[in-house]
Amino acid sequence: MTGHAVVIGEALVDLLESGAPIVYHPAIGGAPLNVAVGVARLGAPSEFAGSVGDDPWAGRILDFLAGNGVGTSGVVTVPGVATTLAVTTFRGIEPTFRFYGDPPSYGLLDAGDVDTGLIGAAGLLYCGSMCLLSPPVLAAARKAWSTPGPVRVFDPNVRPVVGVDPDVVAEFAATADLVKLSSADAAALWGESPDRAAARLLALGAGAVVVTIGAEGALVAHDAATVRVAAPSVTAVDATGAGDATMAGLSWGILTRGLPADLAGWEALTRVAVHVAGLVCESRGGAVSMPTVAALRARFPALEL
Repeated sequence: MTGHAVVIGEALVDLLESGAPIVYHPAIGGAPLNVAVGVARLGAPSEFAGSVGDDPWAGRILDFLAGNGVGTSGVVTVPGVATTLAVTTFRGIEPTFRFYGDPPSYGLLDAGDVDTGLIGAAGLLYCGSMCLLSPPVLAAARKAWSTPGPVRVFDPNVRPVVGVDPDVVAEFAATADLVKLSSADAAALWGESPDRAAARLLALGAGAVVVTIGAEGALVAHDAATVRVAAPSVTAVDATGAGDATMAGLSWGILTRGLPADLAGWEALTRVAVHVAGLVCESRGGAVSMPTVAALRARFPALEL
């Protein structure tokens, strides 16, 4: 398969809690931005489409994307808007987020900003996350999603403090080639186990489903069959961006190997993806921790890439 990835979603700044007394360290973030950076760091062409404010943090976001090889032609700068901040606290290695900024700088992309030529030429289109709760971004995502051409991947990436619309999840999942979600997403959306959530999404029309289960790895479902993929053994210090790293690994695998035709193919892609996530968990921050293929090979020499 050829072509680039187009990732539609939010870009913001994470304030990461650490230390005693507590100190907050800023890091460029946003789940879709993490995915765009992850794909590019692994070596596939990547474009980010979203809205940013016009403050110094917005400039740093754009510089960060460009510095990591991510195209920004789909980014819209909105005058007079401050960059959304995600204050991130931890229980162990698991992050909890609270978002600050009104209007949210990530929620102002609309359908008129969507470059259908960029999307139609893409090998893969990603949509998902909390930005779809913003009506303008939802309209933009729907326009992009209806553009013929790319493989379509979706990640609901539920944020309980923000909310989620299960009907929107069902809408995108019904025509997705891949839905990636976490076991926490499955519980928040439907109160279901990973197996039941995967079966629900396949029944809706998703081509394949990958449910991440933290240190237990992932459940992979395709054609009513499932398989478990074990996570690598790592020394985890921060799970921020682990799910996004999994999606980046899956997206990179689709772009470089093609869309799998069977469960064994999805299993192989997911095995690489959970190793990408495992390596990210060994460093603090999300986008800043996305690895290269060389780093993956060095850390996991037995992994088939």
